[in-house]
Amino acid sequence: MNPKVFSETIKLSDGREITIETGKLAKQAHGSAVIRMGDCMILSTVVSSYEESSLDFLPLTVDYREKFAAAGRFPGGFFKREARPSNEEILTMRIVDRVLRPLFPKDYHAETQVMLQLMSHDENVMPDSLAGLAASTVLSLSDIPFDGPISEARVARVEGEFIINPSKSQLEVSDIDMMVGASEDSVVMVEGEFDQISEEEMIEAIKFAHEEIIKQIKAQKNLAKQLGISEEKREYTRADEDKDLEEKIEKEYYKKCYEIAKKGLPKTERSNLFNNLKEELLSTFTEEEIEENGKLINSYFSKTQKKAVRDLVLNEGIRLDGRKPSDIRSIWTETNYLPSTHGSAIFTRGETQALASVTLGTSREANVIDLPTDQGEETFYLHYNFPPFSTGEARPLRGTSRREVGHGNLAQRALKKVMPIDCPYTVRIVSEILESNGSSSMASVCAGSIALMDAGVKIKKNVSGIAMGLITDNDKHAVLSDILGDEDHLGDMDFKVTGTEDGITACQMDIKIKGLKHEILIEALNQAKEGRLEILKKLNDEISNPNDSVKAHAPKMVKVEIKKDFIGLVIGP
Repeated sequence: MNPKVFSETIKLSDGREITIETGKLAKQAHGSAVIRMGDCMILSTVVSSYEESSLDFLPLTVDYREKFAAAGRFPGGFFKREARPSNEEILTMRIVDRVLRPLFPKDYHAETQVMLQLMSHDENVMPDSLAGLAASTVLSLSDIPFDGPISEARVARVEGEFIINPSKSQLEVSDIDMMVGASEDSVVMVEGEFDQISEEEMIEAIKFAHEEIIKQIKAQKNLAKQLGISEEKREYTRADEDKDLEEKIEKEYYKKCYEIAKKGLPKTERSNLFNNLKEELLSTFTEEEIEENGKLINSYFSKTQKKAVRDLVLNEGIRLDGRKPSDIRSIWTETNYLPSTHGSAIFTRGETQALASVTLGTSREANVIDLPTDQGEETFYLHYNFPPFSTGEARPLRGTSRREVGHGNLAQRALKKVMPIDCPYTVRIVSEILESNGSSSMASVCAGSIALMDAGVKIKKNVSGIAMGLITDNDKHAVLSDILGDEDHLGDMDFKVTGTEDGITACQMDIKIKGLKHEILIEALNQAKEGRLEILKKLNDEISNPNDSVKAHAPKMVKVEIKKDFIGLVIGP
C-alpha cells in the first residue's frame, strides 16, 4: 500500500518553487521531511530521546552531509566512501545550530539529533540555503518542544536587484552573499560577506530575506495543520525550582555582585572575587543541602550575578572593566615580528591577542575543494587556532573544532574582498590566538590585514573588525562596543562586523531575544562603524600601504609578456 504523502509549496519572489513533503521516507524518526527545489533534494530527520540526560544543557547535534551520489560522483580517497565532514558541511551545521538552539526550552535536556542529507544535487541550487528550512520543518512536525517554526534563506544582489536563494553563478557576480535566519516576528541570525556595502544596504537585504522567510514559515504551519499535529508538545521532566531559595540568594548577594562588577577590574581579579563570593554563599549551606540543591544554588548565584552586571550597564552605563558602552579597549600592534615568515603581525586589544603569519606559495599550494556540490581551488585561505592556554586552561587537543572552522571562515571572508584579483600567489594566513577575552575572530581579521601588508600582498586597504553586544530590559537598552567574553555570555546579542573605511566586508550576528527592533539594529550598526573606524586608524598607524616588495626569503613571481610570434621560440616545438 502506497504511503499517504502531504506537501506544501512555497513560491519565491522570482517565481521559483520550494516543496516540503512528508509521509514517504524515514517514518521511524520523530519528524521527517524532504525539501525540494529544482532537482535539489534534502532529507531531513529529527530524533529526541524521551529520557532526560544528566547534562545541565541541551545536547543538540545538527549534522549536515552531502552525498557524492547526489551529484553522480565518486568520493575521493582509497576507500571511496564519505568520511569526516568537510569545512563547508561544518559551516552549514553551525549556521543551522545557531538558529535552532535558542528556541528550545532552557530546561529541556534530552539528547536531540537533527540530520540533514543532500540526496540529489542541482547545480543551480545551493543546498545550504535550504538547510534551516529543512531542520525547522521536521521539528515542527514532531512532538519535540520547540518555539518555532523558523527558516533561513540566502540573499544576493545582482545589478541592484535582490535575489533569494541565488544560484552559484549569480553569487559570483553579486556584491552581497548573506544567510539570514528568522522567526515570523524577528531576525535571529545573520552571516555573510559583502563588497564594502553600507549599513543601510545591509538592513535592506535583511528585510528582503525576512519577507521571504515568513512565506516559508507559513508553509510549515500549513503542513503541520494538514497532518493534524497538535501545538501541545511532549511532556518532559522540568528542572527543579525553589523560588524562596532564589529570592534569598538574590536579596543577599545582588548588591555584592553589583559592587564587584562596578570595580572595573581585569578578568582574573574579577573572576577571583566572584568565585570567593560564591564560596562564601556555599559555606552558608550544609554538605547535605549542597548535595541536594547544589545545582540550584550555583544556577541562582549565576542568575544574580548576571542581573547585577546587566543592571550596572543599563542604570549607570558602566561595564565590567570600567568602560562606557561605546569605549574600545587599548590596542597595540606590531608587524614584521617573525623573522622567517613571509609576513607577520601581532594585534592586541585589551586581553585578546592574535599573532598572524602569512605564507606565499605557487598554484601548487592552492586549497583543493572536492565536494559533491563544488569543485575548484582556493588561492587565498585563513586558518584559525584557539589553543587552551589563551584562556588560562589546560585541556587535550582533539583536532580542529567546529568553532575554529567557523571563526576562521568569518575572518577569511572579511579579508577576501580586499585581495587583489591578479595576485600571482597562493596566500595562506594562520591566526594563532594567544590571549582571549572577547572576539578573537575580529582580532584575527585585524592581525591578518596588517600581516598581508607586511608580506607585500597588494590588498586594496586595511580591514578592521569589532564585536558588538546588546543588553535590553523593557524600554531600556545599551549597545556595547568591543565586548568582553563575559558580556557575550550575559548579553542579548553578539554581532561581529568587519570592513574598510568604504564599507562592510563581512558580518556574523546572533540575537538571543525575540522581536529586536530594526531601530536598535541600525543603532548597533552605526556604533559598530564608529568603533571599526577607530580600530582602522590604529592599523593604518602601524602600516597603511603594502610593502613595495615581498620579503627577501619569500618566493618571487616574475611576469614576462612575449609576443605571439616568439612563443614557439620560448616553449620549443
